[in-house]
Amino acid sequence: MSLRPGLVLAVGPNGVGKTNLLESLHVGTQGFSPRTRTDAELVRFGDSAARIAVRGHRGDVGIEVEVTLRPGAGKRAKLNGAALRAAEQLRVETATLVFTPDRLAVIKGPPATRRAYFDRALARLAPARASLPAEYGAAVAQRNAALRRVSLGVSSREAIEPWTEQVAALGADLVAGRLETLAALQPAFSERAGELGIPEAALRYEGEPPTREQLDERLDRDLERGATSLGPHLDDVVLLAGARELRSFGSQGEQRLVLLALLLAEAELITERRGIPPLLLLDDVLSELDPGRRRILAARVGSVGQALVTATDAAMLPVEPDQLLEVTPGHVEAAA
Repeated sequence: MSLRPGLVLAVGPNGVGKTNLLESLHVGTQGFSPRTRTDAELVRFGDSAARIAVRGHRGDVGIEVEVTLRPGAGKRAKLNGAALRAAEQLRVETATLVFTPDRLAVIKGPPATRRAYFDRALARLAPARASLPAEYGAAVAQRNAALRRVSLGVSSREAIEPWTEQVAALGADLVAGRLETLAALQPAFSERAGELGIPEAALRYEGEPPTREQLDERLDRDLERGATSLGPHLDDVVLLAGARELRSFGSQGEQRLVLLALLLAEAELITERRGIPPLLLLDDVLSELDPGRRRILAARVGSVGQALVTATDAAMLPVEPDQLLEVTPGHVEAAA
């Protein structure tokens, strides 16, 4: 199957594999599924393995990616024939943004889901800082382990101090990175949300950089609980329409529009910073939009590079796509 540049529309009845098509492109360009972290769920029933091969261009440079999945053996990936240490390294090489209905958890789900989303945005917008969330998470895990050893009487409080310093330093860097990411996204996010009918959309960070002094003040409490009780692993990002917090007081339609505005804003920033637009994968995005918003979305999506949109009916897209694909069980073909 070959996708043309521009806006590609994949159509077919429910249940024929349109979401699988998008998922395979995400795995093939990012090294992981947006739906599950269990590799076995990506392999067809009755098969022992799966393989995804993607060929395309990053700017003027051709790239070829191959991802192989074997349940119990982990994923393996190759980029231009060279094996990667981990499939997730593909995220550094290529940028792909995805919308699926279950991604609404970014808006209405728990804080951990939003932290993960904006940490991935931080990595895409500032690749040099991509490892920062993992480094901070590892420091917190080490400090928590040290806390539990002290509580069990098998270690001293002095053993906690190096990890406290790491948590404070890396935590401050992570909060700074998240704040910079939100500040960079805010102008385009507010503008795109406004176009889609959500006025005064804003992103607000809830949390402060942890300091060594604050962590020391909480040490007795942390020893009692066996966990670090302060830091960006507990922070949140609030999405607002004016003074209204959309997680609790936004309709599902508003939450859907806000997520789309986030994706469009990030796509613009990635294009500006990297000089190469990301791949947009939008699954069942048109079904709950009125005709006016469909036209706005189609115009924006068509201007940010290559995008693959799925729908049950081609008439749902109010513009002529650059390519129309017909999806049937096990097959994807260009429409005649």
